[in-house]
Amino acid sequence: MTSTVPQSILDRVTDVPMPRLANERPPKEFVTASGYSLPVHRADALVLGSGAAGLRAAVELMRRDVDVVIASQSAFGGTSACSGSDKQTLHTANTAGRGDDFRALADALGAGGAMDEDTAYVEAVGSARALSSLQFMGLPIPQDRLGGVLRYQTDHDEVGRATSCGPRTSRLMVQVLTREAIRLDIPIFNHTTAVRLLVAPEPEPRAVGALVMAPKKRSKDNPFGFAVFLAGTVVIATGGPGELYRDSVYPRHCFGSLGLALEAGIEAVNLTESQFGIGTPRDNFPWNLSGTYVQCMPYVFSRDARGDERNFLVDYYRTTQELASNIFRKGYQWPFHATSMLDFGSSLLDLAVYRETQAGRKVFMDFNRNPLPVAGDAEFSLDRLDHDVRNYLANSGALLETPLDRLRKMNPLSIELYQRYKDDITRDPLEFAILNQHMNGGLAVNTWGQTNLAGCYAVGEAAGTHGVTRPGGAALNAGQVFGTRCAEHIAASRRPSEAITPKPVVERAVLGVLDALRTASPLKPAAIRKEVQDRMSDHAGILCNAKDVSAAVEAAHALNESIRQQGIAFDGANEALRALQWRQSAIASEAVLTALAFYLERGGGTRGARTVCAPNGDRTPQARTGPLDDVRFVAERDEDRSEQIHVRLGAGKFLCEPRPVRQRDRDYRPFFECDWPDYLTGAIHGRSV
Repeated sequence: MTSTVPQSILDRVTDVPMPRLANERPPKEFVTASGYSLPVHRADALVLGSGAAGLRAAVELMRRDVDVVIASQSAFGGTSACSGSDKQTLHTANTAGRGDDFRALADALGAGGAMDEDTAYVEAVGSARALSSLQFMGLPIPQDRLGGVLRYQTDHDEVGRATSCGPRTSRLMVQVLTREAIRLDIPIFNHTTAVRLLVAPEPEPRAVGALVMAPKKRSKDNPFGFAVFLAGTVVIATGGPGELYRDSVYPRHCFGSLGLALEAGIEAVNLTESQFGIGTPRDNFPWNLSGTYVQCMPYVFSRDARGDERNFLVDYYRTTQELASNIFRKGYQWPFHATSMLDFGSSLLDLAVYRETQAGRKVFMDFNRNPLPVAGDAEFSLDRLDHDVRNYLANSGALLETPLDRLRKMNPLSIELYQRYKDDITRDPLEFAILNQHMNGGLAVNTWGQTNLAGCYAVGEAAGTHGVTRPGGAALNAGQVFGTRCAEHIAASRRPSEAITPKPVVERAVLGVLDALRTASPLKPAAIRKEVQDRMSDHAGILCNAKDVSAAVEAAHALNESIRQQGIAFDGANEALRALQWRQSAIASEAVLTALAFYLERGGGTRGARTVCAPNGDRTPQARTGPLDDVRFVAERDEDRSEQIHVRLGAGKFLCEPRPVRQRDRDYRPFFECDWPDYLTGAIHGRSV
């Protein structure tokens, strides 16, 4: 059964309006710190961030009668609300046609290595509840006539556990979760950004809230718009460090809170692991070009400054069939994966695109032209495609003449989406590049989402729950699962905010912030941004080497020392906030580079999205024109797959420590009568699974 989808339905899953936020809760008290009068808000729990993961945590907390508030830099301006792809994926246990094996799903989630086995199982078994509860809240998960969820195959997914609501899956998730938060009367403080975690020294350090800035609420006696949120627990759900890279598909100003958390003594893990892939740059419309954008097999070419066109992929692939089939495979092998450059695989395309842009040329997809032939080979033909590629197109009813015809057949929404942002891909070629897309590492957490700082949790991209690789859409699932898990744990061990005495903790936080803001400093936010982003993009992207990374660490440390000694200049409250965020980004950058240097110094090799280049490397990608010796790389060591690198900040320096991944007892079999009492008494919250 095939239906023509009316335009009104296409619009509904593409243009996703957000509900109007409820009024913020007024403060009931004030505190004076460094001469400023600061409003104080108290709650049992404070959630920093209003993306899908943070909203899930807040909703689940309120459902358990935990008084919770949300503080958000921009309620609908983060990656959950603004990012997507042709079919933005949610990866959960498969319910289409057959049941799934949670143990097999856990193994698939951790297949790339360096992922805690217990975390993988938590995400696997929690995925069914996450999906069904989203459906309950109104998320339009597609189903067949008998109620099975429609599925497809995505990257690092050999079974086909992916599903999608269309290009805006995560925005739709934010929509339904925000509606639920409003229904539950959860206060959401918009344009309110945490600049310092409040940490009480009692008898062990404990998070007791956050100092925030809300520049729009500044006043004569509070010129920066400071406010204090005191809470028994804090949940960091501010997303990943999206401003680390110049070449990025993150929406602008998605800073995350990695630097803020590291300053507070929270450990991070797997900062060496990120995702990169093809997408449109954020100077235009930042979007991942996965799925049908490449499965329709457009013509890929570059242009130099004079406008001369170059069919550069013919230098890499041996036949027209091989070239076209690997363009297609970028649809479900979207992230760059270093070993997929070998044997003329799909990531050889990523490398080719990267080298073109490094040479100063711009790269485009043309949906009106089929791939041009390799020299001496036959023209492109739908009859000369690899077996898996032709079968997919045949099953999709997309064995059509042009890429545009095939794209329109498989996913008309993908065309309309760009038209909404004034890119008509039915007429003009679409510029794209290799861009940073996601950090798999983040703050180290246990199976309840707890960090090493008492009273502080992390969920979503802020948490380092992933390993070297992950199936596409697993991140959205992880945020939902851990948002629920942390709420359960907080509810079982709640701590009232009334017990917190704010004055000394707030005074220290305000003094720390003011020390970083110095109008006479020679360091400007724009200069720090350029230095951080250039260094990360040029030395910690898909190609790196030990010497360059070591030099980058030294430069990053020198920048942070300069900031510590001289502060950052600013002009007004808004720029003061940006100055603090760029300071935190500089800290996060040094942490990432330090972890990467530590990994390389110990003999770590190529894995995931990072190619460790070395003249004595034991792997060399081949192109049609010969071996690519400048990309010769060192292979990954097997022993590195079973450990993680933890990073913490102490006395102005980053310290790295390798630790084995947490194992899951594969012989453990719960028994109802034996384990039910632990659930009833709350004993399950006192230990990790």
